[in-house]
Amino acid sequence: MDRELTQKEILEKDFKTKMRGYDPTGVDEFLDVVIRDYESFQNEIDKLKAENNRLLDKLDDQSKQMSTQNQNQSQSSSNVTNFDILKRLSNLERHVFGSKLDNQ
Repeated sequence: MDRELTQKEILEKDFKTKMRGYDPTGVDEFLDVVIRDYESFQNEIDKLKAENNRLLDKLDDQSKQMSTQNQNQSQSSSNVTNFDILKRLSNLERHVFGSKLDNQ
């Protein structure tokens, strides 16, 4: 974020007076308000950046957990699938070969 002025530059700004110039006290009071606003905005920006970083870290952690869960689920589902296939093969052999397997 590019800013042209910092709080310190605003505070230290010296205005030249002319014959019918602005009231220096009024200008100083206004600049004090501007400085407080700058400080408030900077505090809010810092707070939001910290919150954003925290949420990004949380999102990364959750993505890693989901990836691990998906890997575990795919491994367990393939194990179940392999078991089911072996069970079906066994049932099919019994059905096709029937008593021949029992006699051996």
